[in-house]
Amino acid sequence: MRIKSIAVLIALVFPTFYLPAAQAAEKPVIESFTFTPNEIDVLSANTKVDIELVVSHPSGIENLTTMATLISSKNDTLSTIIKRIDSPINQSLTKVTFRGSLTVPRDIATGVYNFTVAALRNNSTAGYQYATDAPDTKKIRNLVGIESGLLVRSGGDLNLTYDTFVGPTYDSTLGITYNDPITYTSSNVPIWKVGETFSPSKYYELRVPSLSLGVTSTTPLVCSSDGKQLKFLKEGSCNFIVSTPKTNDYKAKLSNQTVTITAARIKPELTLDKIANQTAKDLPKSVSIFQVYSAAEGYVFPQTATPTVCFGSGFFVRIVSGGTCTLTYQTKETATYLASDLYKVSFEVARDPQSISFSLPATANVSVKTLPLTAKTSSGGSVTYESSPAENCSVSGSTLSLLKRGNCVVVATQAGTSTIAPASATSTVVIDGVLPTAQKTITCSKGKSTKKVTGTNPKCPAGYKLKK
Repeated sequence: MRIKSIAVLIALVFPTFYLPAAQAAEKPVIESFTFTPNEIDVLSANTKVDIELVVSHPSGIENLTTMATLISSKNDTLSTIIKRIDSPINQSLTKVTFRGSLTVPRDIATGVYNFTVAALRNNSTAGYQYATDAPDTKKIRNLVGIESGLLVRSGGDLNLTYDTFVGPTYDSTLGITYNDPITYTSSNVPIWKVGETFSPSKYYELRVPSLSLGVTSTTPLVCSSDGKQLKFLKEGSCNFIVSTPKTNDYKAKLSNQTVTITAARIKPELTLDKIANQTAKDLPKSVSIFQVYSAAEGYVFPQTATPTVCFGSGFFVRIVSGGTCTLTYQTKETATYLASDLYKVSFEVARDPQSISFSLPATANVSVKTLPLTAKTSSGGSVTYESSPAENCSVSGSTLSLLKRGNCVVVATQAGTSTIAPASATSTVVIDGVLPTAQKTITCSKGKSTKKVTGTNPKCPAGYKLKK
């Protein structure tokens, strides 16, 4: 049978008992409430749903039957009586099972239906009587929005009306609370201008991950679509539809939008003057520079590309070291303007020169093995050395090692400072002569006697063996 209000029926069949607080003990507990199958198809051969309810209480359960009711989202109901299965009836049984079934009519609307059961009471032998609470809703599937309840399909279709997505963010009248408020904010507004694009995923929050957002245009001359995004082609009214498709579970959901596309954004052009070269005298110091103005954002302030030399500070440049100072200017992208090109201006900060004196002897015999390096600078700064080629000579600190005959080139360098320019000097020495042949001594043995042999390639005399 069908009824329109389950609340009225429950009140008539099972009146509620209100007991003084002093008599309160414990309510009967619904241990489990299950139904199988958890989805049916009205076009299938069998639409029967089996129901089982397990209730417990220390004093036993008074009821012999109870009512299970199937309720739709529109409060349409379908009810059946379920009976306890203990036979003969054992009123002292502390855990009682109720079973029954319900045949769903084939003309029922598709959708999600939830079960409820009329309250059951414990036996009065406990000295009090309480009614059960409603059974807990259990998650039985992973379909968003229909995790529990009985699914009624027709030919495989559930036709569930569900907010598979919400938005758009730029419509402040919707009053939507988004699951991801960091991404989907009211400030997240598209740029409705020629040449721009519109991706639904930036402005609509998808609530069912198994689905995908699509977009179609009904004004393709103004805004075209490839199914995933719109491209704005010319000025005018753009009509488009954001949607998720119909599936076996969900109805198609549509969001119709009409917007006005205006002229394309332009890229601002900036005008820069030159900055005169500077000296490293009195560093650090600030120097006044030209002002750059753009209709896109007003005054544009410089950024440094050479922070070890200088940095911009409003309409000034702060110089901290000698070298090449490079400043950049660029406007940011806005809803009206594109970002400008990156403009650069450079100038030199001349450091004070320094001299370095360095010389090596014209020739050196390889047998000398090493030469001291004694470069001097006018600044008094420390000097580093490099030599080449590596097979002829090498440097360690301020000592040159002579390795073999040939030319050896040594470069002495002073790195400079923020106000003193670097300096270097090169000197060449010709390495001649030969290295003395290395002598080697071995010990040879013959019986109990031993003999030492020295030479460039010593060998043991006849009858002797190399002693190890």
